[in-house]
Amino acid sequence: MAIFVLIAVSLVIAGALNARWAMEAWRHERRIRRIRHRIHVNGIRGKSTVTRIVAGMLREAGYVTIGKTTGTEAAVITRAGFDVKIHRNGPPTILEQLSVIEEYAGDDLDAIVIECMAVNPVYQRVSEERMIRSTIGILTNVREDHQDLMGETLPEIARSLMSTCPRRGILITAETNPEVVPVIAEEARRRGTLVVWADPETVTDADLARFDYVAFKENVAIGLALAELLWIDRETAMAGMAAAPPDPGVLRVERLVLAGKHVTWANLFAVNDRESMIAAMERLEPWRTPGTTVIGILNNRADRARRAIQFADVAVHDLDFDYLATFGAYEETVTARLVANGYPRDRILNLGERRDPSIDEIVEVLIADAPTDHVMLVGFVNIHTHQAEMLMELFERSEVVSTTAFDLPPILTATAARRAAAAALRTARELPDEEIAAGDEGAA
Repeated sequence: MAIFVLIAVSLVIAGALNARWAMEAWRHERRIRRIRHRIHVNGIRGKSTVTRIVAGMLREAGYVTIGKTTGTEAAVITRAGFDVKIHRNGPPTILEQLSVIEEYAGDDLDAIVIECMAVNPVYQRVSEERMIRSTIGILTNVREDHQDLMGETLPEIARSLMSTCPRRGILITAETNPEVVPVIAEEARRRGTLVVWADPETVTDADLARFDYVAFKENVAIGLALAELLWIDRETAMAGMAAAPPDPGVLRVERLVLAGKHVTWANLFAVNDRESMIAAMERLEPWRTPGTTVIGILNNRADRARRAIQFADVAVHDLDFDYLATFGAYEETVTARLVANGYPRDRILNLGERRDPSIDEIVEVLIADAPTDHVMLVGFVNIHTHQAEMLMELFERSEVVSTTAFDLPPILTATAARRAAAAALRTARELPDEEIAAGDEGAA
């Protein structure tokens, strides 16, 4: 008898939970459908920056807009353009997207710009089809990263990232790699979505100079392509993007005086793919003179062994440094790889976990002992290690002389797509529930 009672109670509880979840899903559906423009930003690099500049552009154009970015620090960008940091009680989860929409969405909201926080393509798809249901998708680029979850090749990674492509909507991308363009086109076609190519050549050096950080043409081009689709004039679009608060981890070049030397500091710790690193180093060329010692800092986390080896190759074969320093983990492995690649052992400076140096030792080795009066320090590969944090804290406390920042099938141009886009956006808002539930099979 007791077993039957227990089963009955369990069934009642299960029924109550299912009813509650169904009610929450219905409420979320009502909230999200009221938002005219739902923009889901995905890609390997630049997601946070694009989320921020697109939200800024929409605000400047008069759209009531909120943004949500993961970036260096997870934050909601309010209607007024201010960051509200998200405090987590545990590990990050995609359910965070639901709570942000519940708290910040309202009847006055015209647009939401939300960065995809999932890496696993299954969770990316759930984020898109159950949470955001975007009218406009953005794919910043396709690079090699998270191969354990997304796939080993660029086409496989592209297919994973296309999990957030909207159905019967618009996808804007600046990606033109011939390896992945067919995948983007195919996946968009299966969803009945138009692809708009954002052309970096439409962005001028004068446009980039409006940003107080290192801005990349591809990111700005995505914003301009969206502006054209929504009939936002170019000046309004550029003003809004340039005024948007940047991610805390955005690329900045600072000039300081330390240990009697002129130091140019480029914090690229957030850059951890080959293509982006090459592009960033090209942007640093104006700071490099014949009298500059350029030191690359390979900052390796203990949970990123594969990346450590990858960048030991990139640092030698694709980049040009006078010295290479190792921070964090895997120093022996990385040093051996650098030497095997032909890099001189006497130009490798081990300053990571094995040595566990003080900040004074780091400054002495990297700056004071450099053979020239001008030292350019470039940190890359990963953000968080003890040595990197000490160095960044030192530079934050030091007096900065100057700062410059940089932001590094049918494929339709924005102009050609305008009329089709308007119809597609209307259709996307009316997409039947059963087609969403059917997943890829229903769109094929």
